[in-house]
Amino acid sequence: MTLDADEFIRRFLIHVLPDGFHRIRHYGLFANANRADNIALARRLLGVPHPAPWSADSDRADGGHEDEERNICPCCGGRMVTVETFQPGCQPRLWPIPAIGFDSS
Repeated sequence: MTLDADEFIRRFLIHVLPDGFHRIRHYGLFANANRADNIALARRLLGVPHPAPWSADSDRADGGHEDEERNICPCCGGRMVTVETFQPGCQPRLWPIPAIGFDSS
């Protein structure tokens, strides 16, 4: 399909939300109260084993510090970094955030 530039931009901008709005999905596997059943069914159909439950009492490499245990990824065990915390109804900072010295390579 070939579009004029104006029509392409119009169609593209239909998907851009105004400032202050956040896109929320209300459909699919994770949309309703049956999400746990849907995920269990998908795991069974795909033949994927259930993940081991993660608990704060499990073995940790951080020495059991209270502040650090909240910053552990439940999937890989790596350290999660809080980028920003803001109250409901407040605007987050403008992006992009300046580099803070983490090498992601």
